[in-house]
Amino acid sequence: MSRSGRTDFDFDGARKAVFSTANLPAAIALAVLVICAVLADLQNTKVSDQLARAEVQAKVNIIRAKLEGNVNGNLQLVQGLVSAIVTEPYMGQQRFASLASNLFRQRSQLRNIAGAPDLVISLMYPMEGNQKAIGLDYRKSEAQRTAALRARDLGVLVLAGPVNLAQGGRGFVGRIPVFVPTAGGGSRFWGILSAVIDVDQLYAASGLNDPGIDIDVALTGTDALGGGGKKFFGGDNVLAGKPVSADVQLPSGSWLISAIPKGGWPAIPNNAWMLRGLIAFAGALVVLPILVAGRLFGERQKNYAELRRLSGRLELALEASGIGVWEHDLATKELLWDDRVNQIYGKPADGKPRGYEDWAMAIHPEDFDRARQEFDAAAEREGPYSSQYRVLLADGTTRHVRTRAAFFQDIGGTPKMIGAEWDVTSDVLLNETLIRERQLSESKNAELKVAKAHVEHVALHDPLTGLPNRRYLDELLAEKSVTGTRTALLHLDLDRFKQINDTLGHAAGDAMLVHASKVIKVNTGPGDFVARIGGDEFVVVSHGRDDKQLSALGDRIITQMRRPVDFQGNPCRFGVSIGIAAGTDAKQLLVNADLALYRAKGSGRNRHEFFDEELQSEIVRTKQIADEILGGLERAEFTTYYQPQFDARTLEIVGVEALSRWKHPERGILAPQSYLKVAEELNVVAIIDRAVLEQALESFDQWSNSGLKIPHVSVNVSAKRLEDKDLIDGLRKLAIRKGTVSFELVESIFLDENDDLVTWNLEHIKELGIDIEIDDFGTGHASIVSLLKLQPRRLKIDRQLITPVTQSIPQRQLVSSIIEIGKSLGIEVIAEGVETNDHARILKELGCDILQGYVFGRPMDAKAFTAFAQSRKWLAVG
Repeated sequence: MSRSGRTDFDFDGARKAVFSTANLPAAIALAVLVICAVLADLQNTKVSDQLARAEVQAKVNIIRAKLEGNVNGNLQLVQGLVSAIVTEPYMGQQRFASLASNLFRQRSQLRNIAGAPDLVISLMYPMEGNQKAIGLDYRKSEAQRTAALRARDLGVLVLAGPVNLAQGGRGFVGRIPVFVPTAGGGSRFWGILSAVIDVDQLYAASGLNDPGIDIDVALTGTDALGGGGKKFFGGDNVLAGKPVSADVQLPSGSWLISAIPKGGWPAIPNNAWMLRGLIAFAGALVVLPILVAGRLFGERQKNYAELRRLSGRLELALEASGIGVWEHDLATKELLWDDRVNQIYGKPADGKPRGYEDWAMAIHPEDFDRARQEFDAAAEREGPYSSQYRVLLADGTTRHVRTRAAFFQDIGGTPKMIGAEWDVTSDVLLNETLIRERQLSESKNAELKVAKAHVEHVALHDPLTGLPNRRYLDELLAEKSVTGTRTALLHLDLDRFKQINDTLGHAAGDAMLVHASKVIKVNTGPGDFVARIGGDEFVVVSHGRDDKQLSALGDRIITQMRRPVDFQGNPCRFGVSIGIAAGTDAKQLLVNADLALYRAKGSGRNRHEFFDEELQSEIVRTKQIADEILGGLERAEFTTYYQPQFDARTLEIVGVEALSRWKHPERGILAPQSYLKVAEELNVVAIIDRAVLEQALESFDQWSNSGLKIPHVSVNVSAKRLEDKDLIDGLRKLAIRKGTVSFELVESIFLDENDDLVTWNLEHIKELGIDIEIDDFGTGHASIVSLLKLQPRRLKIDRQLITPVTQSIPQRQLVSSIIEIGKSLGIEVIAEGVETNDHARILKELGCDILQGYVFGRPMDAKAFTAFAQSRKWLAVG
């Protein structure tokens, strides 16, 4: 091979090597860009998916919060009714409906509220549309037994549903077990209070049925079993579509809410092709310059030294971006500023040297001494220098400058300080703004604390008297129960306050309440707690007083309350009754004091009474009788006895009085005086009255069918029965024949009061052909005015007036006057308590129409009365 050939070969190899080396960076860059593009695309897909799931999660959280808020809010409303049942475990339907109706005035999704004493629904509100639920026994209902027994056994609220309701429709049922205190200090299971939340209303209020919602939602967890329960809302596509989910926390248990976007999750991010295009464009911008640079590789090698010097200056410029560099000759005081420093100090960027005066004259006068001392100190110790000060420009502008420098000696040994400065005005202003904002925030926090304290004070105090309220008292008693210290509690109730309120108006009533609070405060000590817990009720919580001192305190308050109070020229007189209890169980104190107050009112008012063992025993006895009465009603132990009534002239039976008797399983036949008072407190007298009426009608039909002619039967009716708005509807269903039944008004004192409902009921009773009789006439309950207004068919003279007529002439004249009044008004007169033949003879002579008493016949059951009436033995006695 020739020399020139070898030269050509070497040149081509070198050119290939250079070409290969020049294109290697481009190949590497291209590979890196491809990898980055793939990673970026994957990351973009991941981020897009995360954003989509986060957006759905946010919407799910809103629905979850609404569900929790609505369910918990509905059930929280019912808790107040639970407290009322604890204090009134024997409340009837009317009382239950009155309390429950208040809850439905709140915004809720409640459909109805049912009370199930002993797990059988007997209380309901609203009754309309829910009658089918009355009588439902949870123990016999396959759909509802498990949840009801679970609530009873665990003693906690149990939410079941959605369930099909007996009255129609579907709902979530919250069952709250109710335990009422017993006389022994424990508690017993009363029953279940059920609140039905309407399914459709709950879904609508929580946004599940919103037509504008862009996600598909599913709910899992029937009966609040969470993710382990069955799905009860939404489609199967939700659970199969990798949904986002959240737990809906309920009072007992939870639901699982799941959701996906409508149409499913997006397969490709919306910005995928835009991102890929940008990556491709960026790759072209990177790779093409590299290719071009590769072709210029040889030329770049020639100019490498120059490029490195320029690159160094460029690197320094980039690192010092925004920062000015200066040099200070400590020997000559000469300064070298770059253009940035000149700009900071407002000097022209002319490259001229500066002197010490240029620096000193630019510094703010208030900062100059400090700045100079800091610089001199650093120069003296030949150490680092750091300072911050203000610079005043020629146009009056103020800049904040931060500077740092280091000591340096050049080759010639000249001492110098070389440093950098930068403008920190924006940082300082921002810091000052943050400080002002923090001070403002602290000020607002202080105001909020004051406002919160005020709100708490308002929430715990009565606005009229300024005394603590019932909530404050409950918190105090809760603390006392924890400590277990002996505490005394006085429960005060104003006497005759309602009369003042009704006659002089609420302004007078408010003035009397303020006066009463002052009297109580004056007579109590600084360590006593005084609260107003109701309309005219107050409580004093005292410590350190024995019974004698508590009695003296009660007497002082009672004495001062009796003194007349002037209101706008009207002397107002009222009193106070006080119940006192002491012990270590603070929560029970209010109950005990209330019982003592009840005794004080029953003993004549304007007095105080202590809660003691006798009162406790009385409560236990009353509670036992009450339980037995309720059990007796369930077992139909209340029966009807009949006492015949006779024509005073012919001694023929002209009617019978139906009397209530209790077939007690242990004590035998009991008359009303043994149980009537407790029955009135239980509000079941109306039930007993109705049972007597129904049994009397049944007996009357049997007598008629057997040929025994009894003209009519009289039945006692209490004032509570007359106040029943459903009384007339119930009587119409009984189909009573006109003239066969009389109602005896045993509490006719109410006839003198203007009660529209009672008047309406009496008018319709007459329209049904039922006669009206006034019982116990002459004992002071009924007036002549009430006779004129009522126009009864008969009146019955009380036995207290009949008994002495055989011995007392004045008493005989009184009875004669009553008979004359009756005859003048066209009213038949009945005498009860006719015990002897002399009674019968005298009453006949006085003109009495009908006789009733033991001389002719005692009260007897239906079978005995039938035999008695058929035998006609009383004629021999007469």
